[in-house]
Amino acid sequence: MKQIIQSARSGKLKVKNVPAPRADKGEILVQTHASLISAGTERMVVNFAKKNLISKAKDRPDLVRKVLNKARTDGIKTTINAVMARLDNPIPLGYSAAGTVISVGPELEGNFQVGQRVAIAGAGIANHSEINAVPANLAVQIPEDVSDDEAAFGTVGAIALHAVRNLDSKLGEVVAIFGAGIIGQIAAQLLSLSGVRVIVLDYDEARLNLAQKSGAEKCYNLAAASIKTNIVNLTGGIGCDGILIAAATDSNEPFVIAADIARDRARVCMVGMSGTEFPYAEFMKKEMSIIVSRSYGPGRYDQDYEGRGIKYPIGFIRWTETENLAEIMRLLSPSTKNKLNLSSLITHQFDINTADDAYKMILGKTTPHLGVILHYPEVCDQTPTRISPSKQKSNGCILGVIGAGNFARAVLLPELKKLSNVSLHTIAAKSGASANFAQNNFGFNTATTDTTAIIDNKEINAVLIATRHDSHADLTVRALSAGKAVLVEKPLGLSEKEITAVREARKNSSSFFQVGFNRRFAPLTQKACDILKNVEGPRFMVFRINAGNIPTDNWVHNPLEGGGRIIGEMCHFIDLARHFARSKITSVQASAARNSNKTSDDITANLHFGDGSLATIAYTSLGDPGFPKERLEIFTGNTVLVLDNFKNLSVTANGSTKNHSNNKQDKGFKGELLAFTKAVSAGGPATIDENELFETSYGTLAVLESLQTGLTIKL
Repeated sequence: MKQIIQSARSGKLKVKNVPAPRADKGEILVQTHASLISAGTERMVVNFAKKNLISKAKDRPDLVRKVLNKARTDGIKTTINAVMARLDNPIPLGYSAAGTVISVGPELEGNFQVGQRVAIAGAGIANHSEINAVPANLAVQIPEDVSDDEAAFGTVGAIALHAVRNLDSKLGEVVAIFGAGIIGQIAAQLLSLSGVRVIVLDYDEARLNLAQKSGAEKCYNLAAASIKTNIVNLTGGIGCDGILIAAATDSNEPFVIAADIARDRARVCMVGMSGTEFPYAEFMKKEMSIIVSRSYGPGRYDQDYEGRGIKYPIGFIRWTETENLAEIMRLLSPSTKNKLNLSSLITHQFDINTADDAYKMILGKTTPHLGVILHYPEVCDQTPTRISPSKQKSNGCILGVIGAGNFARAVLLPELKKLSNVSLHTIAAKSGASANFAQNNFGFNTATTDTTAIIDNKEINAVLIATRHDSHADLTVRALSAGKAVLVEKPLGLSEKEITAVREARKNSSSFFQVGFNRRFAPLTQKACDILKNVEGPRFMVFRINAGNIPTDNWVHNPLEGGGRIIGEMCHFIDLARHFARSKITSVQASAARNSNKTSDDITANLHFGDGSLATIAYTSLGDPGFPKERLEIFTGNTVLVLDNFKNLSVTANGSTKNHSNNKQDKGFKGELLAFTKAVSAGGPATIDENELFETSYGTLAVLESLQTGLTIKL
């Protein structure tokens, strides 16, 4: 299928052929008929991507601080790789479109039907793409008498509607709108339909004339000197009851003028990106309120609502982003007595194949424009797979990779590309654009959005799973059942049921599996193990992990998707303690610090081992990210080993200390991948004792059980 993709690094736009997406649980698959280029928003996104690294850094100092912290703790090369992986991430453009449902995913049966026309919303979802996978709460039915072109305005219509709701203007009140672009034009119509008297302000005479024809009571050119006088006269000396700022400008002119034309205690709502410095004294004297409108409405930026389909109680939140989108569709219908007229906003129409011309016009401002619509072929390629014209030579390890997110692109795939004993056969990702990017940049023969293209392919004998945590166990079971060796990123599973399912699949499989506990393969870990071989007796281990904060709305914290950081990250160090102890974990006892941010990220876990060894793992998100992340101390047989952030290993024995250092931080990713691919080529066995991997996985779950019960958990 065809999709408009932008490079985050260079800003270049291309219409690419990429694998079509599939409808997962809670999603529908929509064949796009029309999509709207939102000139203001997309111009801003594209122009930012076109900037060089220095200019990007000036615009986002918050991200620069994160990069500098990472460089201090993880090293420059690792940081550069991570930054470049993000910059190389293909950006899908578009967020407002209309089309026909061609597939209904699990759990939505009866909610949508194949052949139904829908308006769809969401950045990264309602893309300029022939086919889009859309969550249920971001799609609504289009009335039969509404055209695809008008329905493609649905998202921007919902943005305007939510801004109007935030103004809370009453019948007969006067509202001034700054900016007669698409949002301003729609807001003017909505307010007029509500019985509000509308004044539109802009520098563009053609747009002002259009607003006048669409129902605005008065339209004034901002270049005129008499705006304040005219508005004061129009309102009988009172001033405007509300101000809607829908202008895209770096200037704070809208706020300055708003202070002049507003009445006492007027409301100002920002829906456009403008300068935010306002004249404090004037705003204070009139006690004016400023509201920043949240895009399409309640539900926006809420992953539970948008991504997981969770509804809000209607008694508390009547107008969600879904309801706003549906209301725009209702108001577009000719059967509605007082309808929106959005066809008048369409100035240009392009075919998807000539989208480059559309963006040249918008970015270069070569031609006056307002609503720019893209059209799509009636028949499109719905296949989820893209195959390269040339086929690679098959080596011992013929690998399929599932998952092409930031971690895979920054860490795993660059290392795999260097290995001579691997044939990179197929890359699968939820996004066709991501799969296509990984195929082209890392040399895979095939790109797909369908995991069965890897699981069922008899040529592939090994699978690397680098997806989100909730899919790890299921994909591992399927791959093992298909007779393929598996390297699955941690964790192995999110529950005892999932881990047990993997155990059963392994019993019946002719192949093996490995979990992505890369720190076992770090050169300094291996050096430490070599030293410990000659030291008898139990180990007393203290691991301190300065994990850093992850926002509470991140998918990692969701119990059904990421499982939390104990399962998703602390498992690394439980495995490492097991590796150093060389003895079974017999019991686990854990305690948590007071939870102050909705996540239990500050934990101590005590692991007891069969030989009398003890490990205390202190895992916290409360520290400064600029402080080194990981420090491991091992006391045993009059010897002390200190592994500092996988850069330096000090060994103290017999009164002297010897240091072993790396030139750079090495957490063992290369060694892990090399060991796995060699084991696959040799036909097994697994590099790590698989019983240890199960033991570590159950031990990680025991940390959670101990926190829940307050008890020491026996394994």
